[in-house]
Amino acid sequence: MTDMLVKLYNVRLDHGLLDRLEQQQVTVHRALAPDARRIVAFVESGAAVHWPNESKDAWSSECAAAMANHPPTCFVAVERQQLIGFACYDATAKGFFGPTGVVQEARGRGIGKALLLASLMAMWDDGYGYAVIGWPARDAIGFYAKTVQAELIEGSTPGIYGRLIGADRSSQERVARS
Repeated sequence: MTDMLVKLYNVRLDHGLLDRLEQQQVTVHRALAPDARRIVAFVESGAAVHWPNESKDAWSSECAAAMANHPPTCFVAVERQQLIGFACYDATAKGFFGPTGVVQEARGRGIGKALLLASLMAMWDDGYGYAVIGWPARDAIGFYAKTVQAELIEGSTPGIYGRLIGADRSSQERVARS
């Protein structure tokens, strides 16, 4: 899958959305380190049900990496003290957004948008001018294009993911590094 590019200087928080979510008792905030195991377990256990086309191992590993950053580069959505969504950045590579997911029963309420915007605004605050959405799911490309005017990056397949153990590198130029 092709990566996407977001111009962070054009991204704005949607305060109306955050107010609506708060009225529904949904909060979106940066995760805290003491919740790391709970958040990684949420991603791991929810993968088969909520994100069946994604790799449970990859997503939980990326989430663990985001939680190990200081401060954590993971945002969570919580409804009535229950975790219902997450979004990470600076997990696989600096400047990369993802993975992200919202449980099926909470979709369509703007929670994914709120997580995306909170993460991208944090990246802006961290000094990034651009963000890369790494390997978005095909059905998410339109969402990213509409929500934050993300654009496909031609020639970005497999990109950094070509270094994954077991990845097919036949189409990627190999460069020996010492």
